[in-house]
Amino acid sequence: MIYQLVVRHFGNENLSRIKDGTLEQNGVGKFADINEAAAAMLVQSGVTHVWLTGVLRQATMTDWSSVDPGLGADDPDIVKGRAGSFYAIRDYFDVCPDYAVDPANRMVEFEALVERLHQAGLKVMLDLVPNHVARSYGSVVKPELDFGKGDDTSAFFSPQNSYFYLTQPQGKPLKLRRPAGWNPPGIVFDGLFDREDGAPGRPPRVTGNNVLSAEPSENDWYETIKLNFGFNFADPASSSFDPRPPVWDRMDAILAYWQARGVDGFRCDFAHFVPLQAWSWLIAQAKQRDPQALVIAEAYENLEGLLSSGFDAVYNDPAYDLLKEIYQGKRTLDDLDGMLRDLGNGQRHRYLHYLENHDERRIASPVVLQGGADSSGFGSTRAGRQLAPLLYLGTSGPVLVYNGQEVGEDGSGEEGFGGDDGKTTLFDYWALPGLAALHNGGAWDGGKLSPAQTSLRAYYRDLLALVQDPAVRGEGYWGLRYANGQAPGMFPLARFAPGAGRLLLVVANFQPGSSLQSTVKLPAELLGAAGLSAGGTARLVLDEGGAQQKELGSFSAQELSGGGIPVNVPDQAAHVLLLTAP
Repeated sequence: MIYQLVVRHFGNENLSRIKDGTLEQNGVGKFADINEAAAAMLVQSGVTHVWLTGVLRQATMTDWSSVDPGLGADDPDIVKGRAGSFYAIRDYFDVCPDYAVDPANRMVEFEALVERLHQAGLKVMLDLVPNHVARSYGSVVKPELDFGKGDDTSAFFSPQNSYFYLTQPQGKPLKLRRPAGWNPPGIVFDGLFDREDGAPGRPPRVTGNNVLSAEPSENDWYETIKLNFGFNFADPASSSFDPRPPVWDRMDAILAYWQARGVDGFRCDFAHFVPLQAWSWLIAQAKQRDPQALVIAEAYENLEGLLSSGFDAVYNDPAYDLLKEIYQGKRTLDDLDGMLRDLGNGQRHRYLHYLENHDERRIASPVVLQGGADSSGFGSTRAGRQLAPLLYLGTSGPVLVYNGQEVGEDGSGEEGFGGDDGKTTLFDYWALPGLAALHNGGAWDGGKLSPAQTSLRAYYRDLLALVQDPAVRGEGYWGLRYANGQAPGMFPLARFAPGAGRLLLVVANFQPGSSLQSTVKLPAELLGAAGLSAGGTARLVLDEGGAQQKELGSFSAQELSGGGIPVNVPDQAAHVLLLTAP
C-alpha cells in the first residue's frame, strides 16, 4: 500500500494560495513536517510504503545561491512554475533545499526523515526519472558524474553520448515558448537559453518527449532534455548497447547512491521511453544491492515487456481510464469486467491500481463528458466509495493513494503554471486545505478536519485494511457479471486464495440515482475453487460508511449458486461481503 507523499505540499499549512506565489508567499512543506506523528498516522492508515515525491533537486526560479553558489535560480525560460517541475531534475545526487529547515543541512535532514519512516516500519520510495533531466542539469554534489561530459555535440546520435543534439541547421539556437496565459509577475522571458544558443558545442537538445525541433511548442516538455540509453528513437536500426552506453552506468550510480541512503524502492517515470535492455541491467544491479528493492514502472506502453525486464509492477492506467470512460458514458461495465478478469494473464500481483496520482485529476473534480479520459474527474468524493473497492480489492498488486485523496482534495484553485485543471500542481508553491487540517500543527490527528473529511479518511483506512486480507493477497479472481445479468447496474467480483475457504465479494452499484436491491449468485465452480463447496457464512465487512461486522446468515452452496446473497447497495457505493467456510 503506497502513499504518494508530495513533500512540497504535505506539511504546508500556509493557505495564502496566491496565484504564482513565491515560496515566501505560499510556503512549502518540510522534511521535518513528516514527523513521528505523521509516520504513525500513515501506519495506522494501512500504508506500507511512502513514495516521497519531488524530493530530488529540480530546476526552479527560487534562488538558493546564498547557501551554495551552485544553487542559483534557473533561467525562467526553462522552468515551469516558480517552484519548478518535480520531473525536471537539476541534480540527481541532491535534494531540494526548499524542504530543509536549514538548506545547507538538507541531506542530513532527508536522511533523518528516512530513518524516522524506517523506525515506524515504513519503506521509502523515491522517483527515478530516467528518460530526461532539466535543461540546466549539473550536479553540485557529484559533478564528475554529470550527463553530457565528453559528448560529441556534432552528432545527433552516438551511443556514447548522454543527449541527442539538433545539429542541423548549424548555428540555430533553441527558441522556447511558454503557455500564453502564464505570466507570473516580475519574471522576464526572452525564449532563449545560453547553453543551447547554437554556438559551437552548444546546439539545441531534443526534449524529453522526443521533439525533433529547436522550437518546441508550449505543450511539449520544453523544460527537459532527453537522455540517451543507446536507443535511437529516430532511427532504431542505428541503436547500440555494446559497449554499454555511459548513461547506463551513470543511472546505476544514481540508484546506488540513494540505496546507500536507505531508499527501499523507486517509482520510475515514463519507463516505456527507456529501452528494455537498459532496464534489465539496471534493475538487476539494484536488486543485487537490495534483493527486496521495489521497482515500479509508470508506463503506458509495452507493459508486459517492462515486467519481463524485471519491474515488480507497472501502472494499470487502462483500468483507470476505463472507469473514467464509464462515467463519461463511452464504455460499459462489461468492458470493465473483461479487463479486470483478464488482468496480466496470471500476473495480477504485478499491476498497480490507483484512482489518483499527481498526473491525474482529483476524484472530486468535475465530470467532463467531452474529450478523453484525462479531461474528466469523477465528480465527487463519493465516487471513491464506489470505485476504490473495485480497483484496490480487484488487484493483488500494489495500491496507490495520493496525499489529499483521503480527505477529499478536489484540485480547485488557479495555482499558477498548474492552472485550475482539477489536479494538484507539480509546478507551483501551493497548499491543500484538507492536508493542512489533517496536519493540525504537527499533531497529524485530523483535529481540524470537517465531519465529511473525517468520515472519508476513516473510510479509506478501513478499505486499506481489507487490501491486506488473505482473500485479496491471493491470485484468485472471479468476475460475476455473467452470472448476475438480472441487475444491469450491478458490478460484482470475487477475490479468494484458492481452496482457502475464504472469499471477499465486492458489489458496486452503477445505477444512477437509485439503490441496488438484488441478489448476487456465486457459481458452483467459484465455490469449489475458493474451498466453499459446502457453502458458508456471510458477513458485511465494508459499506459506504466504512468497516462493518453485520452477520447476513449461513448459506448452502445451492442457495449461493441458485438464489444468491441479498444485497442493498446505495447509489454510487460499493459493499464488501466476507464469505467463510463453516
